[in-house]
Amino acid sequence: MDIPGGLHGAVLQRELIGAIGRYPVRAALRDGALLRLWDRVLVDTERVADPRTRASAALLLHGPDAVLSGPTGAWLHGCQSIDEANIHVLLPYGHPGRRRPGLIVHNGSTADDDVVELDGLRSLGAIRVTSDLLCTARPRDALAIADQMLAAQPAEWREEFRGQVARRISRRADPRGTRRGARLLGLATGRAESPPESWLMLEVAELGFPPPEANWSLRSPSGAEVYRLDLAWPEQRIAVEYQGYAVHVERQAEDLARLEDLRRRGWIVILVAHDDLKNNRRLAAALREAFERRGFPRQAC
Repeated sequence: MDIPGGLHGAVLQRELIGAIGRYPVRAALRDGALLRLWDRVLVDTERVADPRTRASAALLLHGPDAVLSGPTGAWLHGCQSIDEANIHVLLPYGHPGRRRPGLIVHNGSTADDDVVELDGLRSLGAIRVTSDLLCTARPRDALAIADQMLAAQPAEWREEFRGQVARRISRRADPRGTRRGARLLGLATGRAESPPESWLMLEVAELGFPPPEANWSLRSPSGAEVYRLDLAWPEQRIAVEYQGYAVHVERQAEDLARLEDLRRRGWIVILVAHDDLKNNRRLAAALREAFERRGFPRQAC
């Protein structure tokens, strides 16, 4: 349905009535063309599943001081590794707001440079979103977002971006989660090519092994790239490769040939499946064995 004055298919009910009249609005609600999402906000029924539509509705509901935050802000910045259907909105302290189905309200302060406009929607900027999620989200989700945010930056600005995120973490008014956030930021490389690769980095770190190189390039004597390894300890020639089903199901022969070639080159390759990210005992045992074969005592791992 064409909604006069709407943004991404969302509009305040009173504004739509002012534009087309009360009876057409009632008819559209009755016929199912419009849906009342939250209180006074109407949305195009065909677009209700669009995160931008629901994000627009959340901002309309709470007024001009509201900004999108958390996973919603990350999604608008193109970082979609958090599977989160709820819309997250940040309101100033003292601003009335309550949680509703599909809508999570946070209270906090923002500086002028915290807020940007994305697709016509007010959102926290990339630095603020990243620093907030590193301190508050599940560690796996937080690291995946940090990796995606770093990857989205021009290569020459990534370390500056990391530094600005670190400073925001250190200056958070709420100190809870800041130590964890700083540690996770230190693990982020911007080189992970999927969320599971970020999760794998976190598993390795939490098991106490030395930090690996992410997406490390194995090169020939001429300098040409031969393989790109998910996680690697080049000096020890140990690699961990994530075997995602969707990517590898149709290239088993190619993967096997690659694995055999790496072993001939002297590499110990540990293959990790999705189940190993749920229970890391097999990964821990394989890494301990690999490092022991390379001369690292068990207690050093």
